[in-house]
Amino acid sequence: MPRSRPRVPRLPLLGAVVLLALGTLSVPAQAAGEPAATAPSPSPGASASTALPVVTPTPQHMTSAGPDLRVPKRVHLVLGDDVDASSTDVIQRALASAGARHITTSTAGDGASASRGHGATLTVVAGSIKDRPVTDALRAAGGTVPDTLATEGYSLASRGDSVVLAGNDGDGIYYAAQTLRQLVTGKHSLASVSVTDHPAMPLRGSIEGFYGAPWSHSDRLDQLAFYGDIKANTYIYTPKDDTYLREEWREPYPADKLADLRELIDQATAHHVDFTYALSPGLSVCYSDPDDVNALEEKLGTLYEQGARSFYVALDDISYTEWNCDADQEKYGAPGKAGAGQAQADLLNAVQHDFIDAHADAEPLQFVPTEYSDTADSAYKSVLREQLDPKVVVQWTGTDVVPPSISLEDARAASAVWGRKVFLWDNYPVNDYGQTTGRLLMAPYDKREAGLHQALSGIVLNPMNQAAASKVALFGGASFAWNDEDYDPDRTWRAAAAYLADGDPATARALLAFFDTEHLAPTFGDTNWQPQAPELNARLADFTEAWNSGSPAHRKAALRKLAAYADVLAGAPEQIRAGVRDPAFLAQTKPWLDALDVWGDALNATLDGLRAQLHSGSGDADFARAADLAEQAAAFTTIPDTTRPQGPVKVADGVLDTFIEHAPEL
Repeated sequence: MPRSRPRVPRLPLLGAVVLLALGTLSVPAQAAGEPAATAPSPSPGASASTALPVVTPTPQHMTSAGPDLRVPKRVHLVLGDDVDASSTDVIQRALASAGARHITTSTAGDGASASRGHGATLTVVAGSIKDRPVTDALRAAGGTVPDTLATEGYSLASRGDSVVLAGNDGDGIYYAAQTLRQLVTGKHSLASVSVTDHPAMPLRGSIEGFYGAPWSHSDRLDQLAFYGDIKANTYIYTPKDDTYLREEWREPYPADKLADLRELIDQATAHHVDFTYALSPGLSVCYSDPDDVNALEEKLGTLYEQGARSFYVALDDISYTEWNCDADQEKYGAPGKAGAGQAQADLLNAVQHDFIDAHADAEPLQFVPTEYSDTADSAYKSVLREQLDPKVVVQWTGTDVVPPSISLEDARAASAVWGRKVFLWDNYPVNDYGQTTGRLLMAPYDKREAGLHQALSGIVLNPMNQAAASKVALFGGASFAWNDEDYDPDRTWRAAAAYLADGDPATARALLAFFDTEHLAPTFGDTNWQPQAPELNARLADFTEAWNSGSPAHRKAALRKLAAYADVLAGAPEQIRAGVRDPAFLAQTKPWLDALDVWGDALNATLDGLRAQLHSGSGDADFARAADLAEQAAAFTTIPDTTRPQGPVKVADGVLDTFIEHAPEL
C-alpha cells in the first residue's frame, strides 16, 4: 500500500557529533568511540573476512562481495534529494562507529560529488534508485538493480572504495541505512556485500492494546525510535487509559494531551513509523446517527491535523446482544450478529469513503472486529465480508486470543472468511492476564509458520506493560514480518540481546541467560506454547544424569560444568546492570533481576552442598542455606501499579526451584 512521508527536521545527534549540510562532519575521538543508543555496535559474531555479518531483519538477498573494505578517517558522503535527515543521521553514525572522523558531504549533482572530498578514499552515495547517478554508482560497486521496485525496498553495495545505498523510496533509503550500521565489523572496517531487500509484509510493528499500567510518554518516544532501528513501520496507539479513545471518544483532547500526541506523531515520522490512531466508539456509538458518524470523523480529523495519516476503528470487546440507541433497533432490527455486522459495515464504509478517501495521503482504514479470534464463518463475518469496503484492513488475533501457534493454513482460512488478507494482532508478549502473573515474556518470537506473508497483510505484537523488556519479542516480530521465509528465532533472539547489550559479548551472554529464566509463554488455558528455562533445564538434566551415574569422576566433572553456568546466572544481574545502557530496561526488570541475583546464590549454595556431600558425606548446612535463599528469592514481587495482575515474580519456576528443592535427594 502507498506510503508517503513529509521530509522531517534534522534530529539532534548524540554527544558532540554535528552534521553540516554541504560541510564537514568532525567527530571527536571520544564521542566516536561511544556507539549511539540507536546504532549499537556490530554483533560479536561479525567477521573481518568474507563471512557475512548478522543483519536483522534478514535481507531477502545478501551475498559477500569479498574481503571487508577499509573505512578511513576521511569519508565523502554524497546525498540525493530523497535522503531525509533521519537517514543521514543513521548513515553518519554508522560511519563514525566504523572509525570515520571527518565526513565531507555534498548533494548528488554537485561538482564535489564527482570526486573525492578533501582527500577521502571512501565515497558513500545514498539516494533514490530511480536517479541515474545513484543507479550507475550502485552497478559500479557491484550492486544489483531489481526488475521490480518493491515498496520500502532498497539495494546496497559495499566494495573497494565505494558504498552505495539506493532506496526504492524514502523508506527504502532509511532501511538501507539501518542495514549499513549492521555491516560495521570493527574499527575502520565494513563488510563488503551486495544486498537487495524489501519487506514481505507491508505492516510491521506493535499495538499498545494491553490492560493495566500504560506506557509512559517517554516509553512511547523510545519505542518509536527503536521501531526505526528494527525496520518496523507501524505503531497503533490504543492505550486503555486514554479515555478520549473510549468513554469520551466524542470529546476533543485538551491542549496538553494533543501536544503529547503531536510529539509522538513527529517522533514516529522521524523514524519512518506510521502512528496509527485507534478510536474505540463501540461502547456508546449509535451507528445510525449521522451526528455520531460526524463526531468520529471529526475526532480523526483532529489527529490528521497533528500529522497522523493512519487511522483505526476498534470494535472489539463489545457486545452485539444490545444496541446503544433505539434508532439502531429501528434501522437494523433486533440485536444480533447480522445486524451488528451491517451496522459496523455502514460505519466503517462511511469513515473510509468520507474521511480516508477525502485525504489522498491517508492510509486505508484499519479495523478490529468484534469476532477477532477464530476462522469460523458467522452471520456477522458474512455481512462484513460482503459489505465492507475492500480497502479496509481487518485485524485477527489467530485461532484464539493467545494462540499457541499460527499456521499458513490458519491464516488462509481467516483470509477466506474475511474476504481479504488479514492483519495479525499477535498477543505476545502481552502479560496482562492471569496465567502471566509475575512473568516477563522474553522467549524468542516463534511458532509462526514461514510463508504467512501469503495470507497476512502484516503483524503487530501486543507488548507487555514493561515497554523496554518488550523489545526482545518485538525485535523478533519485526524480523519475521520483514522476511518470514528466512526467519531464525534463535539467531534473532541473540541479535536482540546484542542490540540491548550495545554489542558487548559479556552483557549479551548475561541477557540470554536472563531471558532463558523468563522463557515461559502461556496461553489463556493450561497449555504453555513456550517452555520455561529450556537452556537451564537441559543443563540441569545433563547434570542429574551424570551425577546419577555413580562415578565420582563424572560427578566432579558435572559439578565443574554446572558451576560455570551457575556463575553466569549468578553474575547476570550485575553484568546486565553494568552493561545495558537503557535505564528503562533496568528499572522495569528490577524485581526479576533482584530475584535472579538471589536465585543464583541459592544455586551456588546447592552446588556447595553437593560438593560437601561428595567429599565429606554431608552437605546439610549448605542445603539449608540454599533453601533459605530460595525462600528469599521467591518473595520478590512485581512493582506496584506497573503491571496487571500483581504477584510474586517468576524466575525459572518449575526448573530452578525444583532442582534446589530436590538436590539433597540426589
